[in-house]
Amino acid sequence: MRKRLTALALTGVLVLGLMGCGNTSSKAPEATDDTSAAATSTDTAEPVSSEMEELIKAAQAEGTLTVYGSCEEAYLSAACQKFTELYGINVDFQRLSTGEVYTKIEEENGSPSGDVWFGGTTDPYNEASVAGLLEPYAAINSGSLIGDTYKDADNNWYGIYKGILGFMVNKEEIERLNLKVPQDWDDLIKPEYEGLIGMSNPSTAGTAKLIINTMIQMKGHDEAMKYFQALDKNVYQYTKSGSGPSKMVGSGECVIAIGFLHDGISQILTGYDNIELVIPSSGTSYEIGATAIFKGAKHPNAAKLWIEYALTPDCVNVAKENGSYQFLVISDATQPEEAISFGLDPNNVIEYDFEDAKNNTATYVEDFFQAVTNGSSDSADSSRFLLE
Repeated sequence: MRKRLTALALTGVLVLGLMGCGNTSSKAPEATDDTSAAATSTDTAEPVSSEMEELIKAAQAEGTLTVYGSCEEAYLSAACQKFTELYGINVDFQRLSTGEVYTKIEEENGSPSGDVWFGGTTDPYNEASVAGLLEPYAAINSGSLIGDTYKDADNNWYGIYKGILGFMVNKEEIERLNLKVPQDWDDLIKPEYEGLIGMSNPSTAGTAKLIINTMIQMKGHDEAMKYFQALDKNVYQYTKSGSGPSKMVGSGECVIAIGFLHDGISQILTGYDNIELVIPSSGTSYEIGATAIFKGAKHPNAAKLWIEYALTPDCVNVAKENGSYQFLVISDATQPEEAISFGLDPNNVIEYDFEDAKNNTATYVEDFFQAVTNGSSDSADSSRFLLE
């Protein structure tokens, strides 16, 4: 489903519809030479530079933008609405997993139907970068990042948040089954957890790709593949989306979910207080949620303006207001109190090798499927490895 956001006198009225299926939309305000409406950031109240003013004018002249988002849909919708309110630019958006976005732009081969990618872990972004599917852009606002770790060295993507990989456990079910809460990665392959674990599908979810890369970096390639063979015996289902397992654990559809712990916070705060969050004791890794421009974007100036916007509190501060509680990597952003109170910025994260992940993720995913299915992703049981 794709949605459209459009500005009506810059009030930010949200219009949702199906593109190509009778979707409803309204015209955005016509772009003019007057950029005063967007001359200051609503959160920072700092005047924009002349360079930004020119970019805003050029983006408003294009008048529209298409965003593919791999964060949670509520955050995606709110971020797009805010962009429309600030700049009077129509935004079409669609929520897709990172794997779906990568497959889509790869098939479109330099003539993408979208302009920018927003949210989702960087391993698929790096795959797209290696494949030449992203457009480098030297962002004016890149100085607001808290460190160079949170951007691609060649300006193919920029980080907006980070999230810690771990486990979410249904405390009621684990107690009912008279089992202990797993505390580390190797606990998950114990036979008593057979059929109790939910994980995402590496074919579609960047979260699963990060899990694969993390185990390879912690254990070495061959031992990691043996680990996944053992883990597979305990996995009930591999969901299409990285956040899918977190949505199964509170209801007891699975007892243990592997994924990002901020997704667990979202579930707890919606009423599932039976969920316990676990940071693996031997260490874990973290995602960098990113944003990037697609090579061949049809609205290049609006796409560049989106990147600038994504690197400001105007964009990232709406995350916590819409059920997303990742730690933010923009220096002047406000960290969500929920993430701080749950202690999800630990020091026991590995020194993640982004270059290895960038160059080898596609191969490692193939190796994963060879290990757990004795074949490729195409041979995987679709009732366990979900694609829808």
